[in-house]
Amino acid sequence: MSYAYDDYDYDYEEDGYGFAVPLLMCLIAGVGLVVHRFRAIQNRAIPFRVAPPEHIGPTWDAPKIESPNLQSHELDPDLRPPQYAAERRYITCFDPATSYHLDTIMADDQASIEDKIHKALAAQVEWAKTDFAARRRVMRSLKKWLVDNQTTAAKVAARDTGKTLLDAALGEILVTCTKLDWLINHGERVLSPEARYSNFLMFYKSAAVHFEPLGTVAAIVSWNYPLHNAWSPMMAALFAGNSVVIKCSEKVVWSTQYFVQVAKACLEACGYNPDLVQLVCCYAQEAVHVTKSPFIRHITFIGSENIGRIIAADATTHLTPVTLELGGKDPAIIMPATPIEQYISIIMRGIFQNAGQNCIGIERILVHSSQYDRVFKLISERAQQLRLGCTLTRPTDGLIPVVDCGAMIDNERFDHLRNLIEAAVSHGAVLETGGQPWPHPYLEHGLFFSPTVIGNVDPNSQIAQEELFAPIILVMQYETEEEAVEIANGTRYGLGASVFGPDQERCERLAKKLRCGMVAINDFATFYTNQDLPFGGTKMSGYGRFGGPEGLRSLTNPKAIVMDRWPWLIQTSIPQVLDYPIRSVSQSWEFISGLIGFVYGDNWRMRIRHLIRMINANRR
Repeated sequence: MSYAYDDYDYDYEEDGYGFAVPLLMCLIAGVGLVVHRFRAIQNRAIPFRVAPPEHIGPTWDAPKIESPNLQSHELDPDLRPPQYAAERRYITCFDPATSYHLDTIMADDQASIEDKIHKALAAQVEWAKTDFAARRRVMRSLKKWLVDNQTTAAKVAARDTGKTLLDAALGEILVTCTKLDWLINHGERVLSPEARYSNFLMFYKSAAVHFEPLGTVAAIVSWNYPLHNAWSPMMAALFAGNSVVIKCSEKVVWSTQYFVQVAKACLEACGYNPDLVQLVCCYAQEAVHVTKSPFIRHITFIGSENIGRIIAADATTHLTPVTLELGGKDPAIIMPATPIEQYISIIMRGIFQNAGQNCIGIERILVHSSQYDRVFKLISERAQQLRLGCTLTRPTDGLIPVVDCGAMIDNERFDHLRNLIEAAVSHGAVLETGGQPWPHPYLEHGLFFSPTVIGNVDPNSQIAQEELFAPIILVMQYETEEEAVEIANGTRYGLGASVFGPDQERCERLAKKLRCGMVAINDFATFYTNQDLPFGGTKMSGYGRFGGPEGLRSLTNPKAIVMDRWPWLIQTSIPQVLDYPIRSVSQSWEFISGLIGFVYGDNWRMRIRHLIRMINANRR
């Protein structure tokens, strides 16, 4: 075998290299394939199985709880569990759409809560030592399970909250998969040590920020999205190297138990301690044992403003950092000449998704007077066509019922909502449709509220200032852009917003004037389907962020580390004029003053003058 290069010939076979080169190449390729295969195996999702609960099957039946008893999740005397303990409190779980009894669960007390926190603490010690490849594998395994079992997950969420399967798919599964994908693809980049710039004085130093696990963190989450609200802070906590204690709402204990069981099974299948994730099921009075625990290093809270204030106060006991997401009164501003037919479907989804029980749902529509009548008519007509019900009822004649909106989580606020609507109408508002609880023809105890459209609403009225968290939309008109901004900013909340208009640049200029945490232009809530963005608000919508780099890093301790670039060449030394004990205060002052002037002077003439001062002071 002979290779020619210019006029130079070399015969590999004569020197015994005839087979060495191709063998070496094959060896390198083989090693590469082995490494590639090893990495593929290391990153591959681990399959695991968790049996679905029987409660989501089409033939499942259970006792029904009558409507008067649905005012509270306290123990129903007729539904005591087999091992009933009179000294403990219990949580009654039911389906708000059908009133089926799901389970009666013993609530955690102080001892059981503290035990769960200590289990999480112990498990975190080894988990903190894992690398990002191991954590990614857990996230991939969770994502695989969720994609493969999305029907089960949607049915479990729907059974416990009364929502539709479509609302569960959009608000629970889609956004959870989106967050898992973001953590898998970008989590390591966000949490890897980050080099920082130095300055002239420190030119010989390198600086970096390392993001270290906090330890055990807590997530106290609301009921409207039981899968996503439990998994989202859980996934972020685990990826950051923490263990997590989840305190769910007593209204969704049944479903949250199942979703946490899935997470524990995933950890165990991947070879890690399932105690990394702990679920606390209790009433608000016992939650103090989480919020005031000296072992909890961060609290994420999703819920109401009133409870958020209590949690923030509790956290001061041990100066525990808190992220508060407290809901909002989100406006959608429709600018003049907007092609409303193009966006009406997006607006309807923003209003009635999850029966309006959505912290970033559209609660107010601000529309220019030139289009007010058209917008009001379109929304009213569509709202009147919405069908309420349950997608988990038994099929009739083989047909699954077509349902647009599900039930409310409970009926505790029905009277208050009616009072707000009646007060608004008495002051000139126009009730076009809805305004009342809706008696379902065959779900006699279902907790449904009619899709409600109210026009000509006073921006300063109580209904326009209070978060409704219901399938109710208020339509207001404005004349000028300044008036629209004033109305939009005119509540105590500042979470999200939408701006619709034919001129995107003009929409962006208006968006910058809104006092809130997030704005979608010509769309609804797209700032949450992009998980690289921080999620949170301002004013009474809370503070701090979850989601994006800001949220992930908030679950870590950012530690600054500074070291020498060339330790063999230069290191910090103390000039004799500054060395302890100080020989002369005036001489030392001349030196340090000269140093400051030399480094930070605004022109070179001044810098040279101060350099001379510094040199002279050091010579004395």
